[in-house]
Amino acid sequence: MKNVILLTVAILGFGFAASAQTISKNAIGLRLGDSDGFGAEVSYQRALSDNNRLELDLGWRDGKHYDGFKLAGIYQWVWNIDGGFNWYAGPGAGFGAYSIDNDYKKYGHFEDDSDTFVFLAGDIGIEYNFDFPLLLSLDFRPELGFGDDKFDNNDLDFDIALGIRYQF
Repeated sequence: MKNVILLTVAILGFGFAASAQTISKNAIGLRLGDSDGFGAEVSYQRALSDNNRLELDLGWRDGKHYDGFKLAGIYQWVWNIDGGFNWYAGPGAGFGAYSIDNDYKKYGHFEDDSDTFVFLAGDIGIEYNFDFPLLLSLDFRPELGFGDDKFDNNDLDFDIALGIRYQF
């Protein structure tokens, strides 16, 4: 009898916890971080189940002497904290490319016009889901890059960003 009651309580508890972890099917917006994360990124999240999702971020950088882009894909598990607060974590990867202006090259800073790189990433963050379709998040994303040393892509970078997304 004790086992039946314990099992019933466990099943009910799991059911309430699972329903509290539902996330939005889609969210799109901006992820605003530091220069390691290319500043502003267009961010899209797609729910894969009730408590995990895929996030795709496209960042670009346009400077006086260079242009670049970076695409990241992150798989995230999402856990409910309380109310509208969730925390999430997950692994990811991506790639990017830089293109150097020839005027900058002639001053002897770089020898090649372009460079590409790949990276592995992790992501951990906290988010607040408002009653209306707005999602605010703050996350920390360490990235380990693999590329040529000339553009500092072959090292460990830390990206902290604020996300603002519309849910639909």
